[in-house]
Amino acid sequence: MNRDALALSAMLEARQISAVELMQATLERINAVNGPVNAVVSLRDPETLLAEAREVDNTARKGWLHGIPLAVKDLADVAGIPTSMGSPAFSDFIPKADCGMVARMRAAGGLFIGKTNTPEFGLGSHTFNPVHGATLNPYDDSRTVGGSSGGAAAALAARMIAVTDGSDMMGSLRNPAGWCNVYGMRPSWGRIPADPVGDTFMHPLATLGPMARNPRDMAAMLEVQAGPDPRVPFGLPRKSFLDGIDTEVSGRRIGWLGDWGGAYPMEAGVLDLVGDAVQGFAGLGCTVEAVPPPFSAAEIWESWVTLRAFANAGRLDPLYSVPAKRKLLKPEAIWEIEMGRALTSMQIQRASMIRSRWYACAAELFDTYDALVLPSAQLWPFAVDLDWPKEIAGQKMDTYHRWMEVVVPVSLIGLPSVCVPAGFGADGMAGAGLPMGMQLFGRHGDDAGLLQLAQAWHQATDWPNRKPPLL
Repeated sequence: MNRDALALSAMLEARQISAVELMQATLERINAVNGPVNAVVSLRDPETLLAEAREVDNTARKGWLHGIPLAVKDLADVAGIPTSMGSPAFSDFIPKADCGMVARMRAAGGLFIGKTNTPEFGLGSHTFNPVHGATLNPYDDSRTVGGSSGGAAAALAARMIAVTDGSDMMGSLRNPAGWCNVYGMRPSWGRIPADPVGDTFMHPLATLGPMARNPRDMAAMLEVQAGPDPRVPFGLPRKSFLDGIDTEVSGRRIGWLGDWGGAYPMEAGVLDLVGDAVQGFAGLGCTVEAVPPPFSAAEIWESWVTLRAFANAGRLDPLYSVPAKRKLLKPEAIWEIEMGRALTSMQIQRASMIRSRWYACAAELFDTYDALVLPSAQLWPFAVDLDWPKEIAGQKMDTYHRWMEVVVPVSLIGLPSVCVPAGFGADGMAGAGLPMGMQLFGRHGDDAGLLQLAQAWHQATDWPNRKPPLL
């Protein structure tokens, strides 16, 4: 279970292993390590899964995922597997059809074994919920994995799966990747279409994306997930991300944003570790420069909180409007909905204007830089029994998600971003050190360029090879 997904795919194609053998090894691994981690939930019946693997062994290959076991984030529908979204309101919901992204993964031959855990409705970067409980960090089981793709990141780190999916509104592919020493990619908005359900025009904040232990697997998964849907606006054309991923990156310019001129409080050691890590790109022939704050952090936050509440109120109001279901919502969800309900049209317009100005400003930055860099989090993985951090470096957090503010400049304007491991810092289990990551982000549409930088970084560092203590 230490092999990469593309390596497993090649072995399956060459019949060096069978899908049954791979499924058996996957189930044995989950049985051995999932108990203390709680990353994979709603695991399907093992005999049914082995029967499906036998069938795969006797059918023509559909794609590179043919025979690869997959666990899908518990916000996305997989036919026949519960989609709880971490909420008691949906604890018994079993979809009859795949969502669009899952359908593409199935068409490429993936075998779905269950789900990966997530916070309730994906709200908050700490994976716990009243349906499946908390997911623990494989590098220190007293700490969080982050979220909302926390179960996915932990399952990768613990070698239960080789490649997976996630989603990202406010760092949900980046924060858990950084805290679990794996890779997570938020693609350009429009690269992976959402399902054509409800409003598809007004809320370009969240996106689906891939996660893996190396950039090549992540690029291959992105190729499966990506491509326009004619029923959904703003789609980007299908392209290859794996071809050319090993391109030389010497000569590229990297801008280091640090703590945005002091706007983002950082726990001791985070900025030092990531600051040292980003200088590693100089060793790859890149030019690395410090960049002063390019835009008002306060305005970015104002725009983000407004538009996020607007979006969350829109998607969760049907639950809030039913008193019996409202009682099942966590306080943070109710806060988001009520804030969104109270917004005026002029507040939403102002937030959109700020977003527009920041997008234009960022576009000018990418005339100079190929990528900008920020830490993937402002603090180390915190205690798993804490609902959310109330302060960082002595500064009080005024909302349940303010401590995640460092991811917002990317999310607000839909830029592509790859979280790469930055190394280890603060003490963890048995003094082994806790992981941290850094966000590389670039011009909208330049997903391939970021994957090339990530691949060069991986070849130079291979941080995921530093396995969790439980392994």
